[in-house]
Amino acid sequence: MGLFSKFRSKDKDREDEERLQAEQQEPPDEEQDEDWDEALAAEAMAAAEDAPEEVSVPEPEPEPEPEPEPVPAPAPEKKPEKKKKGLLSGLFAAFSRVDEDFLEELEERLILADAGVEVAETAVEALRKEKGLKGDAVQDKLVDILTEEMEKAGPPVLHLDTKPAVIIMVGVNGVGKTTTIGKLAKIFAGQGKKVLLCAADTFRAAAAEQLGIWAQRTGADIVRHGEGGDPGAVVFDACNAAKARGSDIIIVDTAGRLHNKQNLMNELTKLTKIVGRELPGADCEILLVLDATTGQNGLIQAEQFAGAAGVTGIVLTKLDGTAKGGVVFSIAQRLGVPVKLVGVGEGVDDLKVFDAREFAEDMVR
Repeated sequence: MGLFSKFRSKDKDREDEERLQAEQQEPPDEEQDEDWDEALAAEAMAAAEDAPEEVSVPEPEPEPEPEPEPVPAPAPEKKPEKKKKGLLSGLFAAFSRVDEDFLEELEERLILADAGVEVAETAVEALRKEKGLKGDAVQDKLVDILTEEMEKAGPPVLHLDTKPAVIIMVGVNGVGKTTTIGKLAKIFAGQGKKVLLCAADTFRAAAAEQLGIWAQRTGADIVRHGEGGDPGAVVFDACNAAKARGSDIIIVDTAGRLHNKQNLMNELTKLTKIVGRELPGADCEILLVLDATTGQNGLIQAEQFAGAAGVTGIVLTKLDGTAKGGVVFSIAQRLGVPVKLVGVGEGVDDLKVFDAREFAEDMVR
């Protein structure tokens, strides 16, 4: 092969190589583009199928707002209690004027109210002189008569001016002596007085413990001995303790005793003598506690206790129920002993100074 032929062969090879490179650089046609797009879409779908499913987490629901607390309805107004009708009020509804029929009915009702025959006769005789009275004037006059009968025994005043002064509580079991002592202690403590309680009831089981509870409640001091001890020794120690401690008031609780047991009644006389000896000149009130429901039996008790202990006043308890309480008229008239205090409920503040006119009003109207 000639030299020229060799160069031409090389040129041809070079042209073929350049043509091949040019073909490779040319863009693909539209069909190739479509194939390429389909391939990309298929890859995308396959990737989506292989990808884990997204778990949608629900957004937390907002907490409900708390409902407003219901506003309590206003309490209904407490209606004032109706005044309890007096034991004699029905009499005035049946009679409009003072005549013999009225006076006869009045006498009977006073006796049934435990006022006693003597008081009933006194009231009837006084009204007989007022036959011209009518309507409310009759009630007013009867209130005046009954009030006057009770006030004859003296005013409801506790004479406790010395330091110390003494109150001795007497009466049968179950009338409320210890409870009355607790109420008195609270009253005196509220007045700034220093109170000393004397547990001279050494016969009744747990009597000293019960009095001790009242001492704690009222801030009072207490002197007590063991059960079955000598009541006189307890009173002796209480008198000397009061002098040492500067007490203003000594309140002595005594054993409940039947008014027909002479030996026990004599014990009361002994206690009063000890007080007089240890505290000469001291004011001493001896208060007989009576149950307002006992009726004329209360008069018998008052007579016996007055003879043994020199009772200076009456405390009438349980006057808040159906008690008639008319016995206070008989006690005032026959013994001349005034009612000084009345218990009108079980609360610690339910001990009141006796008001004769108010008592008569409640009985009549």
